[in-house]
Amino acid sequence: MIELLSPVGDFECLKAAVQNGADSVYFGADMFSARAFAHNFNLENLEKAIQYAKIRGVKTNLTLNTLIKDDEFESALLLAKKAYEYGIDAIIVQDLGLATKLLELFPDLPLHASTQMTVHSLSGALELQNLGFKRVILARELSMDEIDYISKNTDIEIECFAHGALCISYSGQCLFSSMIGGRSGNRGKCAQPCRLPYELFENDKKINSGYLLSTRDLCSLDYIPSFIKIGIKCLKIEGRMKSPEYVATVTRIYKKYMDLALSNQPYVIEKKDRKELMQVFNRGMSSSGHLDNEPNKNLVFKDKPNNMGLWLGKVQNYNKNKGLITVKLKEPIKIGDTVSLENEQGIYTISELMENNKNITETKIGQTVTIGRMKGNIACNDKIYKMSSKDLCSFAKESYQKENRQIPLNGKITIKKGKPISIHITPANSVSFYKDLNIHCELNEFPIEAKNKPLEKQTVIRQITKTSSTPYQFKNITVILDDNVFIPKISTLNQLRRNALQQVEDYAIHHCSRNYQETVSSEATSYPIKDTVLSDMRNYAKNNFYLDKPKISVLLNCLNPNFDYTKLSQQIDNLYIPLKYFIYRKNDSILKVLSQNFNTYIYMPTIIKGNYRNLFYANAESSVKKYDIRGFVISNICNIALLNELFTDLDKYFKLVANYTFNVFNSNTVLTLKELGISRFTISPELDKNTIHSLCQYNYLQKELMVYGRIPLMNMKYCLLR
Repeated sequence: MIELLSPVGDFECLKAAVQNGADSVYFGADMFSARAFAHNFNLENLEKAIQYAKIRGVKTNLTLNTLIKDDEFESALLLAKKAYEYGIDAIIVQDLGLATKLLELFPDLPLHASTQMTVHSLSGALELQNLGFKRVILARELSMDEIDYISKNTDIEIECFAHGALCISYSGQCLFSSMIGGRSGNRGKCAQPCRLPYELFENDKKINSGYLLSTRDLCSLDYIPSFIKIGIKCLKIEGRMKSPEYVATVTRIYKKYMDLALSNQPYVIEKKDRKELMQVFNRGMSSSGHLDNEPNKNLVFKDKPNNMGLWLGKVQNYNKNKGLITVKLKEPIKIGDTVSLENEQGIYTISELMENNKNITETKIGQTVTIGRMKGNIACNDKIYKMSSKDLCSFAKESYQKENRQIPLNGKITIKKGKPISIHITPANSVSFYKDLNIHCELNEFPIEAKNKPLEKQTVIRQITKTSSTPYQFKNITVILDDNVFIPKISTLNQLRRNALQQVEDYAIHHCSRNYQETVSSEATSYPIKDTVLSDMRNYAKNNFYLDKPKISVLLNCLNPNFDYTKLSQQIDNLYIPLKYFIYRKNDSILKVLSQNFNTYIYMPTIIKGNYRNLFYANAESSVKKYDIRGFVISNICNIALLNELFTDLDKYFKLVANYTFNVFNSNTVLTLKELGISRFTISPELDKNTIHSLCQYNYLQKELMVYGRIPLMNMKYCLLR
């Protein structure tokens, strides 16, 4: 059964998600979350959040999905331990070193690979499956056919983003915010420079301008049947920074259409639902993202980088002195709605609405109306947008102020002469969390002989089923009632119900929590790496590396057919040559010269998909035979399984270098890379001096530091020029 996963930034959002049909939720703690500026949860509220969701049959995922430094590792493990004890159902992780440690310490806790790990191919999914991950959240740049291929050829659970904001760059492979503003997206602090305005030049001539990197939001309602057909485990809604009203509305609508797609009814999307999704939040009226096989030329919306609401029309007349705007409506509006204008930064709440100088409270499409109390940078023909609907917001708020999500129960009430009144409760469906529920509750109250009207079964059922304010409902009630008995106070039944349901909730809270059983020594749980291992690493470094003679590696991003490469400096120790140059025969002579004179490595792209993957298969093996190739620079975890498919005993014959795109931030990741057959890694350009120094103390692997050259800020599927 496919699962709907909703975003949670605070407790109100949690209620909005749960009460509107989410099967699972994801949220962060106040540390190590990829949405550092969301409210998130402290430890006390984290426990309450987990209990709130699980009591109502909703799974919980903790986002521990940033890169972790060595001096933060212990805190990250303690947070994971607390979440484990509170009963979290899964942890979402980006950091490879943290992931392997969590797999070691909490083998029964499912790990989900964050989209920040940039898994974009079957080989990457298989590699994570082998490592022990339960689920992979695929890169958002995949088409339905690519997702289908991965899903059909792996046993790991597949999760896909279904709705919300998209990045222009592959997640986990963007250094834009970090390099420009010192705020790392990989550390949860992206400043979103892609949402700023830019100008595009060709030969010093400006050919385009606007928000050229700002993507439209994703809306995948049309693709839900396809997601279900290809076996996707989970659809994810983006939005941990969004409002509870957004969470409520998007969750409700996606749940509606997931249920519809699973039914035998025709799959038809109502126009009203599309409009409500756009009203609650949209950039550029939304798009299908990358889900189609053809490139999405409408991915970017260059006119506006933030929520644009619904287009209401153009200003037909503006009375500056009185602050009156006249507009012919493309959408209905009413008092309490909010609007914005294209040249104004703020949002106006409609407090005065008129037609023919008469006050009105609501309107319809096509009506020409006047909106009052509107002053600012406003002119005729300015576009005006409806930013929020008072009715939609009120409806959304009402949806999570009551208990819509109730666990069904069986109740057996016994009212017999000479015996205390009692109720026996068991689960009424297959919710696994309540499968062992078996509650017996009785009051020290006894029925008496009826003098007039004896107690009826319907009266008992009516009182016992008053559960609307609780997370439970009685689906089946059996009443064992002696003839001609009476209960002096009908409130006795209410008390019996309250006591019994409190016991059910106590049962649920108790079953939320786990007791942590150490699988390794306590020393290992307190520190990222044991002291004995650290000592071995230092000794290994002293005995095996020529630390007094730094080596030089050079990446040749461009091969120049007119350059005499025999003149290349012999002081170069390693040459990295991009994979693309090994595909064309015209480069044969250059490649032979280079590979004969230098330790030559094939430099793999960060992203290898589709036809490029086929080109790799067709050329990698022959290139190794034709040229003296010493190894490969791999740029993504997907590359490991890809190479292992072609070469048996890969690390025996070739050296593997992990590129900076592996985002190595701690020594545990170094150890994990060694286990994967890596012999050298490139230090991330995001690291500060102290962190680099820390990594250099412990050395099972050689390290490289980039000292010169241009660093790519983003890896994009979208082509700016086309």
